[in-house]
Amino acid sequence: MSVESVMARIAEIQTALAPRPASASGRGSFQAVLGAQTEAVPGAALGVPTTQTSWLPAAGAGSSSGSGAAIVQAAAAEVGQAEQPPGSNDSPRIAEYRAATAGSGIGPWCAYFASWAARQAGVPLGEQGQGFGAVSAVWDWAQRTGRALPAGSTPQPGDLIVWGSRHIGIVESVDASGSIHTIEGNSSDAVSRRTYGPDGGGATGYVHPG
Repeated sequence: MSVESVMARIAEIQTALAPRPASASGRGSFQAVLGAQTEAVPGAALGVPTTQTSWLPAAGAGSSSGSGAAIVQAAAAEVGQAEQPPGSNDSPRIAEYRAATAGSGIGPWCAYFASWAARQAGVPLGEQGQGFGAVSAVWDWAQRTGRALPAGSTPQPGDLIVWGSRHIGIVESVDASGSIHTIEGNSSDAVSRRTYGPDGGGATGYVHPG
């Protein structure tokens, strides 16, 4: 084989092995598809779940509504806890409610219970989170700090419902008719559920703990 034939054969092999440039139209099409995907589904390129908005924080996350639900959850788990013996204002569990307040002794414990539930939810009552042993002290604090809602307001779950200086409970829910459902400590010597009309049974007002 002549030198010229060998050189021609080498040139043919080099041409066959050389990479072929991608067409401009093909490259542009791929980039367009990629761009459309990452714009239509934020975070797709980062492996974030692609269901629309599922990767975003829920509206209102971390808001006071969350603490209200936590107060209700803590209170609901205690329904049925009762004084031992009846009329004593005491029991091992009531002693735990009492411990959520500063310097309180054995006595009427509806405010102890409200203080305990709020503390369990991470929103303790009082400027220093000290809790309160008296209903009047809860209401005074609420008025000082802008947490008091007047009678006639529509409370939210987790708000406290106050009747003068006599009694306090926790709003569990408000139904479509306006009836207010509560969970109350020291109600018939126990943690009990109660239901009132839209006026809250003559409530003085409500306290928003968060």
